[in-house]
Amino acid sequence: MSILLSTDLPFPVFRRGKVRDVYDLGKQLLIVATDRISAFDCVMPEGIPDKGRILTAVAAYWFAATEDLVPNHFRGNLSWPAVLEPYQGALKGRAVIVEKTKPMPVECVVRGYLAGSGWKEYQADRAVCGVALPAGLRLADRLPQPIFTPATKAEEGHDENISFERMAGIVGSDLAVKLRDLSLALYGRGAKLAAERGILLADTKFEFGLSDAGELILIDEALTPDSSRYWLADSWAPGKNPPSLDKQFLRDYLETLDSWNKQPPAPHLPEAIIEGVRARYLDLASRFGVNV
Repeated sequence: MSILLSTDLPFPVFRRGKVRDVYDLGKQLLIVATDRISAFDCVMPEGIPDKGRILTAVAAYWFAATEDLVPNHFRGNLSWPAVLEPYQGALKGRAVIVEKTKPMPVECVVRGYLAGSGWKEYQADRAVCGVALPAGLRLADRLPQPIFTPATKAEEGHDENISFERMAGIVGSDLAVKLRDLSLALYGRGAKLAAERGILLADTKFEFGLSDAGELILIDEALTPDSSRYWLADSWAPGKNPPSLDKQFLRDYLETLDSWNKQPPAPHLPEAIIEGVRARYLDLASRFGVNV
């Protein structure tokens, strides 16, 4: 199986992220989802076959399933420019044309269960991002209600969990409230549809941007296995990490490597780990009827 780790198209580069290469087409952006995968903010040397196509298809499903809650940068399939026609074969299934926006400088994270960095914060402070939680919660416990826990966007290194108050100081109080309320609504929609398919949406992150008209728009990706933590509902039990359909499988493997300090360069991945990640991503996509 072929793996796309990078692109080199004859257009101005808008941004190269950990997974996506973004090109500037003027009023629009071309977003190409490669097969790169990152963990602990480091990009792995090997990619995951079909990962970019899986992410693109899953994100498209969720953009359509939530467009009544908030507009997204897809904007009803913007036309494919003629200048891209020579590259359609390589880009098929992994590239989208989107509206250009001014991205918000924060990530909007919603947690419905206690896991990951939230679990570590809770153990230290009995709170996550300044949100106080009841005593006695266990790893993977369902929270009394979903909580909004924003984070800064780090160009390099690790994102930082911050309080809602600090976020309001960054983007302004009114916009912070809108971002929080939209994120909680999106999580609620995602959790409901996931539960109907036998999976739990433990947590997820959203990114938003402002259009030229000042409209708040959902951008980047939404509720994908790269940006979310999905657990198998029939295997969930508080006190331990349930089997997941996301990249936790990769993180768990990397945690066993005493020789790696979670700094670049990332270690090479065994074939079994690559195949395991791919199988989990495909499983998640199939549960939502997404064909890759």
